[in-house]
Amino acid sequence: MNYSYWEIKQWFSKIDFIIVGSGIVGLNSALMLRSLYPKASVLVLEKGILPQGASTRNAGFACFGSLSELLDDLNFHTEEEMLQLVKMRYEGLKLLKKNLGSKNIRYKNHGGYEVFLKQQGEFFESCLENRKRINKLLKPYFKQGVFKVRKNDFCFRGVQEYLIFNRFEGQIDTGKMMDVLLKECAKKHIHILNSIKVSGFEDQGNEVSVVTDHFALRTKKLLIATNGFTESLLSIDVKPARAQVLITKPIKALPFKGTFHLDKGFYYFRNINGRVLFGGGRNLDMEGETTTSFGETPLIQNKLEALLKTTILPETPFEIAHRWSGIMGVGPVKKPIVRQLSDNVYCGVRLGGMGVAIGAQIGADLANLTQIND
Repeated sequence: MNYSYWEIKQWFSKIDFIIVGSGIVGLNSALMLRSLYPKASVLVLEKGILPQGASTRNAGFACFGSLSELLDDLNFHTEEEMLQLVKMRYEGLKLLKKNLGSKNIRYKNHGGYEVFLKQQGEFFESCLENRKRINKLLKPYFKQGVFKVRKNDFCFRGVQEYLIFNRFEGQIDTGKMMDVLLKECAKKHIHILNSIKVSGFEDQGNEVSVVTDHFALRTKKLLIATNGFTESLLSIDVKPARAQVLITKPIKALPFKGTFHLDKGFYYFRNINGRVLFGGGRNLDMEGETTTSFGETPLIQNKLEALLKTTILPETPFEIAHRWSGIMGVGPVKKPIVRQLSDNVYCGVRLGGMGVAIGAQIGADLANLTQIND
């Protein structure tokens, strides 16, 4: 198809910045570019009808890691590295709320809980023994102990009598967050083109040529914010990780509120508008869930339903309203990759399932990289 003079002039010519990916990182990066370069032309290319990946498909946890997750991080990171990860996530959440407004994203601070299954007694005791160690490491930053022990008053069945509570954890409405970001981009005259897949690019020194499934473009700078889909464009250490989710129909007098981590963080659930959102189970088929294909599998969906029925809502009838999946970007360590790849190409990827917490900061950091050679 030939494009009109108006289309070429308005959308495809004299582009200063192209961002690949309209998720949390991509849109935050676009907004920071507008702040840094008020008169620049900024174009975001998105392969989906809506932002694909995990940005509109995550569970909306405003968290920085459960006790067992932070203990596991110490198997791969030093204490100082783990502490820096926590700080990055918590500061990122504060930035997200500051930029978009807590009310606009429906932020609620109901706290977060870690639930341990009955058969995980030894693991639970190990976490309890290490709780003081983690609290001591975090206290200089939070000014108090983060993880406390609470009795299970939520009628969960087949779990340990006590839970680990974190009052600093909250929750957001993921759809509201992305809607606000899109509206802010529109206000700042940032163009977003959907259903455009970038298949390749070449940094030619004074500009970058970008190839898509519809047309070729040229831009002064290219920023890649594709997270779980990064392998299709870059040879970099990011693997896709599919996360499957379901949500119930509304339940009268839902017996709990807050965010909950179960079975070493492999499962997670929360309340949202009188419903239970429940996701996880990737540990049941790690190889199969290392994919960029959206979809749900009977293995994982059946397990989620079984845990809902036997453990989370054992006395409460429920019906499933929706099922979906999202694609995260993970790697051997939790630290994201924010890097200049060539003179005019940059990337901000590998958010490790913490996009809500760190997406705003990673987007800002990615945009700030473009100032290096200015």
